[in-house]
Amino acid sequence: MTAEGFAAAVPVSRETLLRLAAYGDLLVKWQAKINLVGPATLPDLWRRHMLDSAQLFSLLPEAPEGRKRRLIDLGSGAGFPGLVLAIMGAGDVHLVESDQRKCAFLREAARITGTEVTIHPLRIETLAPLDADVVTARALAPLAKLLDWAAPHRSAHTIHIIPKGKEAEAELTQAAQGSTLEVERVQSLTDPAATIFRIRVIEHD
Repeated sequence: MTAEGFAAAVPVSRETLLRLAAYGDLLVKWQAKINLVGPATLPDLWRRHMLDSAQLFSLLPEAPEGRKRRLIDLGSGAGFPGLVLAIMGAGDVHLVESDQRKCAFLREAARITGTEVTIHPLRIETLAPLDADVVTARALAPLAKLLDWAAPHRSAHTIHIIPKGKEAEAELTQAAQGSTLEVERVQSLTDPAATIFRIRVIEHD
């Protein structure tokens, strides 16, 4: 997939597309020095990473009245999906990443794309509570663990938007043990075997 193919799948402004392209170019440059994404995925960057992240944008809840929507991306890595969503206008985006080299990349990517994000260079478990409207994470941990990590930042209105692969339903079954979850399933645009969960936690042990 090319940048044009991406734009056909997820309509964005020309300016946004150029910012995403600058981000992608920087990632390819830095990948030679540090492992940001799986090397085999680089030739398919626009589908495997850009589109896979951008497809979550349409699932975001409306911003609360009087303030920006706050989104936390747990284990942001190279910025997928959090930085892509920030470039697209997701709101007050927080990227949580414990690897200092990846944080350096995220800071540079935010700078060259002119994107306002807050980068937390620490372990997820040590992040001070944030009242999140959205929590997301990609290829990080089983769903049950993600919901545990999100708990300090969650309120009754928080939506968790989590892409999962072929083990999605098994992970959901595990995560639902001892919890009451309101779950919406959305088919991934990038992988027929993948599902995007849109979850609100009603009760969580």
